[in-house]
Amino acid sequence: MTFKTILMAGAMSAVASAGAAECAFENDVPLRSLTAGFEAWKAVTDNMAECGNFEANLDQEFREKQPEAFAADPSLYHIGGVANATMIPLLNAGTIRPLNDLVDEYGQHLSPNQLITVDGDIMAVAMMVNNQHLMYREDILNDLGLEVPTTYDEMLAAAAVIEEAGVVDYPLGGTFASGWNLGEEFVNMFLAHGGDFVDDDNMPTINNEMGVASLEKLKATTEYLDPEYLAADSTYVQQQFQQGQIAMANLWASRAGAMDDPEESQVVGKVKMASAPMGPEAPVSSIWWDGIVIASNITDEEAEAAFRVAMEGIDTETVQESPEAAVWLIDGYEPGDLAAGAAATAANGARPYPASSAMGIMHSALGNGIAAYLNGNKDAETTLADIEAAYMTSAEEAGLID
Repeated sequence: MTFKTILMAGAMSAVASAGAAECAFENDVPLRSLTAGFEAWKAVTDNMAECGNFEANLDQEFREKQPEAFAADPSLYHIGGVANATMIPLLNAGTIRPLNDLVDEYGQHLSPNQLITVDGDIMAVAMMVNNQHLMYREDILNDLGLEVPTTYDEMLAAAAVIEEAGVVDYPLGGTFASGWNLGEEFVNMFLAHGGDFVDDDNMPTINNEMGVASLEKLKATTEYLDPEYLAADSTYVQQQFQQGQIAMANLWASRAGAMDDPEESQVVGKVKMASAPMGPEAPVSSIWWDGIVIASNITDEEAEAAFRVAMEGIDTETVQESPEAAVWLIDGYEPGDLAAGAAATAANGARPYPASSAMGIMHSALGNGIAAYLNGNKDAETTLADIEAAYMTSAEEAGLID
């Protein structure tokens, strides 16, 4: 199974003509979607709703809820919002349908780099790219005479100066919530060290010097975080920034626009974006895409209506109304200052998230196992050995290894 490569350059330029000022048709088929809840999905589903008979479910726990919801017959949702990794369980379960015919009829405006192809079938349509990048309080760094960090060690050194100055509650924010978020922090750090998670036979390959170094770097980071960091997801860190509690964070590009939202943010104009800090081999980040899928367990009539509504959600109108909500893969997008960090992270060589069935199991094992090291209950080698053992059990049950 191979995924069609999405070039970051595709997000940096207009790719085709598309879209209208309002929904191009009146939808009379009741439809529901389940997606993440960040700003880009809010913008997209708002435009889908213009077509009528549409209910959007914006839920940051979407990745846990989608597999069972889409496996129902009929599916509980018609449209799903997915990313590299969150599509894998749906793909493996056969609960999303190929979109070739629908793209031919209603998606002629789509760029090739939006079409996520698996074994010759278009299984998803990408709308944006995303990565974690450095967000920092420009005023605080200037006041303290600090340069914008370019490496992870420079970021930690700057955090020490900020802590000594006492100008914010915590120098750093981090998405270290136990589970998926904490797993992703290790993924980013391990990729930045040049690591690969499994070999060609799906055997785990994290219990090594790169794995230990990655854990140690995450542990060093926690010294500058809110002590409740094991509960800190993306929304938590976003709000810490908006409330002036932190000075820096390696946070998702999709959260950048919220910094300048005057209804929520106390730091409008003060938070700037730069490349994710470099590790030994690459930026401490991974490249993702987000896009839409259509459920298998619905009628062809519902699928057609769902796809048409989805296309209305990811057209030029969305970009015009919410240009800063994402690094869009949609016609008309011109990156502004808030996208600079995402573009720089990609240009500096951030590696793609290695989405696969094996990686889905590994990510879960990481998310469940790393906290024991961070809170001092296990040493690094034992932590990694236990994570590999948990992976082996689940991978054998899934038939990925003999």
